[in-house]
Amino acid sequence: MSKATLAIIGGSGLYHMKGLEAAEEITLDTPFGKPSAPITIGTLEGMRVAFLARHGIGHHITPTEVPYRANIHALKSLGVERIVSVSACGSLREDYAPGNIVIPDNIFDATKDRARSFFGEGMVAHISVADPFCDDLSDQLESAVRKTGATTHRGGSFITIEGPRFSTKAESHAYRAWGMSIIGMTASPEAFLAREAEICYGVMAHVTDYDVWHVSESPVTVEMVIQTLNRNTEIAQNAIRNLVKGLKTEKSCTCDSALSTALITNPKVIPAETRKKLDLLVSKYYK
Repeated sequence: MSKATLAIIGGSGLYHMKGLEAAEEITLDTPFGKPSAPITIGTLEGMRVAFLARHGIGHHITPTEVPYRANIHALKSLGVERIVSVSACGSLREDYAPGNIVIPDNIFDATKDRARSFFGEGMVAHISVADPFCDDLSDQLESAVRKTGATTHRGGSFITIEGPRFSTKAESHAYRAWGMSIIGMTASPEAFLAREAEICYGVMAHVTDYDVWHVSESPVTVEMVIQTLNRNTEIAQNAIRNLVKGLKTEKSCTCDSALSTALITNPKVIPAETRKKLDLLVSKYYK
C-alpha cells in the first residue's frame, strides 16, 4: 500500500492540483468504520501527499456525521505524521476579513454530538491538548501561506459549533464576548483525535464571512461560503505546494509522543478486543 507522511483534509479543489503526479485512490476500512471518502495519494514536489475529502465526494456528509475517528485512523495507517486541515470559517473579529486566511492557535469545542476520543471500552487515556495545534507545523504553514501574498493572520481561538445550521445573532455575540476569533464546524474533534494518534495538526482557515454579528454585512449563507472558497482554492493549492517544498524533516514538537504521558490503564485489565482495536495507536507503549 502507498504511504504518505503529509495529509491534507479539505475539499475537492485540493486533490485535483496541478503538478500532482502518480495519483491513486485508496479505499480503506478501519476499526471505526470507513473514512469520509477514498484517500487520494500522489507525488507533489517530490513528496507523497495524501488528500481526504472531509465531507465526502460531492459534500454529502454533515459536520456531525463526518467519521472523524475513521479519517484520522486511516491516515495514521498510511504513515501520515502531519495533517493540514483546510477549513472554511466565519470571522468574529473586524480585522479578520472575508478572503483572509487564519492559522489559529487554540480551539473552543462547543460541539455536543460527536465521539471525541479513540479511547474507552476498557482503555483510558487523558491526552494533553492545552495547545491543540502543533506549533512547529503551524509555523511552517504560516510561512507557506504568506508566500502566496494572501492576507494572513496567526493566532486566535477557533470555536467549533455542532452545525449544520449557522449561528443565531445571540450566539454569535456571545462567542465574540468570550474572545473567540473564528467559528467553524469541523476542527473539533479532529484536532484532538490527531493528538491521540500522535500526528501533528494545523489549520489553514479561510474566512468566508462575518458570521451574523456584523451590523453592516449580510448574514452568512452557503452561497457566500462557496464563492469565497472558490476564489481561495488557488491560494490554498499554492500554500500547500509551498509547504511541501520547504517542509522540514526534523520536528521541534512532541506530538509524536503525546500518548507517553496520557495512558493510565493497567495493561492487565484491558480487554483483548479493545487492545486489538487500538493497536495502531498504542502498540509502542503496550508490548
